[in-house]
Amino acid sequence: MFEVRQGYKSKDSKRQNADIANAAMAISQGYLPVAILLSNQIDDDIATRYELEKWLLLRGALGGTPVVSTYAFSKDILGYDLAGFFQRNSAKFKAEVEEVLRVLLKA
Repeated sequence: MFEVRQGYKSKDSKRQNADIANAAMAISQGYLPVAILLSNQIDDDIATRYELEKWLLLRGALGGTPVVSTYAFSKDILGYDLAGFFQRNSAKFKAEVEEVLRVLLKA
């Protein structure tokens, strides 16, 4: 079971409890809960809590092994260079975000 997020900075215990409950259900069905973070944004106390609840946390580090790094997992296990995708498209993403912000701030 994959939970994909940009990062995890929330200290919201309700969100954490819901994630942990979902993970418990996944584990009871024979699945491994995996949090795929596109960045390294996760507080150590939250990471520890999830890991104690049997989550595998893949962080947004460019280096590392497929059981530590989102991008190594994507490249080595899925056969897709996700980091390369973001690098190739970063100018387009930036332009789109800037346009959305321009429209929102104009209003």
